[in-house]
Amino acid sequence: MNVQVKFLGGAGTVTGSRYLLDIGNFRMLFDCGLFQGLKELRLKNWDEFPIDPSSIHAVVISHAHIDHTGYLPRLVREGFSGDIYCTAPTADLMKIMLMDSAKLQEEEASYATRKGYSKHTEPKPLYTAQDVEHIFPLIKTYNYNETIRIDKCADIIFRDAGHLLGSAITELLIHGDRSDKKIVFSGDLGRYHDPILHEPAAIEQTDVLFIESTYGDKASPAYDPEGDLQRIVNETFQRKGIVLIPAFAVGRTQLLLYYLRKLMQEDRIPDVPVYIDSPMAISATYLYTSFSQYHKVNFSLPQLAESLETNMIVFVKTVQHSKALNDLKTNAIIISSSGMMTGGRILHHLYHRLPREQDTLLISGYQAAGTRGRDLLDKRTSIRIFGTEVPVNCKVENVKSLSGHADRDELFRWMKNFKTKPKMVFTVHGEEPGLTNYANNIRQQYQWNVIIPQYQESVLLFDGI
Repeated sequence: MNVQVKFLGGAGTVTGSRYLLDIGNFRMLFDCGLFQGLKELRLKNWDEFPIDPSSIHAVVISHAHIDHTGYLPRLVREGFSGDIYCTAPTADLMKIMLMDSAKLQEEEASYATRKGYSKHTEPKPLYTAQDVEHIFPLIKTYNYNETIRIDKCADIIFRDAGHLLGSAITELLIHGDRSDKKIVFSGDLGRYHDPILHEPAAIEQTDVLFIESTYGDKASPAYDPEGDLQRIVNETFQRKGIVLIPAFAVGRTQLLLYYLRKLMQEDRIPDVPVYIDSPMAISATYLYTSFSQYHKVNFSLPQLAESLETNMIVFVKTVQHSKALNDLKTNAIIISSSGMMTGGRILHHLYHRLPREQDTLLISGYQAAGTRGRDLLDKRTSIRIFGTEVPVNCKVENVKSLSGHADRDELFRWMKNFKTKPKMVFTVHGEEPGLTNYANNIRQQYQWNVIIPQYQESVLLFDGI
């Protein structure tokens, strides 16, 4: 039996994670993400899928972020009808996030039609809410540390990745005709000092490793998210401004609430209104009460306010309320999605806040190339929103200590757990030039056989096992 992988995404880019494995006659897809960022990447979402989706027997999902799940509705619409394997929190988060993704795409297509700024005469969404509903019956959920039979030749085990509620490192155990082999997909690895999530589980052996590379060549500054937030909030309020935080609705928003509540309790920042302007973030926050075993805070629904909420937290549920936030002038914090500023309610906040010198835009997560977030980090003087160039006069802060991704030192700390040398190591979910630096550092430190895969490249992993 031969085992081969084809890289359908997440190769040379941080988005679009999709790794197709042919294990004898069994075909599985690990992750099914949406390409984001640069236009040339986003256009790949519209390309014909490189292989017939109906030929795939199973999809295994590492976690719920859209760059790992966002293509699922399209895959099902184009013919996939197999099982989708993930943890229970991932399943619930996927339902929220994919519905939100569909809604945003439908709204954007409708807006482009009304305003006439699309090159297409009839702009259409990549998929609809109805398409999303079709994936729900296919989802099968499991806990960490269960051995799950997905085919007579393959089992999987999910381990805690510490990146997001329910995120998983996946061990793929292959039962060959002559020998057994193991493949480990790191998924996205979290931090070792996250106050809410557990640290990534240690894995000691594998034959092949797929290792994420998001911050593979970057060490985060001294870890002091509380100090960073304290300084930024107080400086902004001294200027009589507003703090605007584009945050990923799941994970980052809850972490921000945790720290802001702590700082207010300790009188390190004023106890001001914190507006959560993301319906998806509101829904996701309450999921933490349902899956206490997947995190360290271990709160129940009555304790949610004690665990995350500030005295003046405001959940913004209607569009009208969201627009009313434009009238705020000072002493407030607005958290809104999406985190990379590619869509959602954050856009109208950016439209109104970027020109204001008093305000602060606090960027708290990874920004893919081609996104508004990356443009702002690159100090662009204006950003295009709703077809208009909006001047950037506000203060832009980048707080890397709030990232949900392991940095270079943490990635190497995790890899150090392996007691035997993998036969092959693929650096995925990263961008150049960081990928090459990262791969070279792994080679130098561990003497591993490291491969930087290319988009749509196929590699034979095992021959005649």
